[in-house]
Amino acid sequence: MRKRPFIAARIEKQLNRRIATTLRRFGWRDTVVAYTGYGSQTRLRVLGRVILSPKNSPAITASREEVWALRRGWRNFICVPAVNRAVQVSVGGHVTDALTDRNGYVDIAVARHGLTPGWHHVHISTGDSAPTVAPVLIIGDDVRFGIVSDIDDTIITSYLPRLMIAAYNSFVLRESARVPVAGMAAMYGALLRQHPGAPLIYVSTGSWDTQPFLERFIGRHGYPSGPMLLSDWGPTNTGWFRSGPAHKRACLDTLARDFPHIRWLLVGDDGQHDPGLYAEFAMRHPEQVAGIAIRELPTVEQVLAHGSPSTMSLFPTLTPAQVRQVRAPDGHTLLPLVHSLLADPGPGL
Repeated sequence: MRKRPFIAARIEKQLNRRIATTLRRFGWRDTVVAYTGYGSQTRLRVLGRVILSPKNSPAITASREEVWALRRGWRNFICVPAVNRAVQVSVGGHVTDALTDRNGYVDIAVARHGLTPGWHHVHISTGDSAPTVAPVLIIGDDVRFGIVSDIDDTIITSYLPRLMIAAYNSFVLRESARVPVAGMAAMYGALLRQHPGAPLIYVSTGSWDTQPFLERFIGRHGYPSGPMLLSDWGPTNTGWFRSGPAHKRACLDTLARDFPHIRWLLVGDDGQHDPGLYAEFAMRHPEQVAGIAIRELPTVEQVLAHGSPSTMSLFPTLTPAQVRQVRAPDGHTLLPLVHSLLADPGPGL
């Protein structure tokens, strides 16, 4: 068993620490970036990141929305993390302490939080920053349905995994130029209205650096709010790069463990690994899958994404009786298929 993190991870940690120490001498201070947390009635997961900002940098407010709309994507990836920074999370007057990791991230579990089902706010702070409000969603024990949604090419057009096109979309385009997938926001809204209290959780291999942009994107285009489970693009404890499929697989298994009473509608696209990953999850946890909905990329997007009009993994070893799925090119045509899927429980997975 590896006793020490991979050398790239150790180098990254030392480099981030030295840069942060230098910038603090020039007056830079902690800024807490609060992500959307979630939890059950007994256990809450609070997510965020601590980065360094110039002392007099302007606050990020809704009144600056027009500024963000003109912002190019590469700026989302430029930041200095606060390494091993002491963090306090205040939930209902009770404080939980934690430390940020080598990239400034914090992932805190709070037990016996006392919050009722629904949306709430908690506060995240450091000794060098004012408390930052973080939204959290508490999912009731009586909830029986939820939605897991991919992001890239499911709710926002990215043309993954075609590297150069995806990089152009992510790094060069202005935020206002990013294009939503037709009908997906309306589909999610309709499903959640039919299932009050049901959660919508976004699971993606995208970087946590893009989370603030994605929050603005879903708000701008009418998608329901929900927690996001993204990934750290830096080195891991075992190698140079993290595994995207492994990240998604771990997120799905965590949801299955934390919410055993929920049956999930798994929504993704056929541009990457979603069909295969969802099928695997359905085979491991058949009682926790209400169905699978796959957005089929049009021929042009398939060519841009893969260089050919053929799709990737199409459940090569699984029959429709084993994995109940529907497919369509957008949310408008997916919605009636999903309605039929949910209305007919079928023989089970």
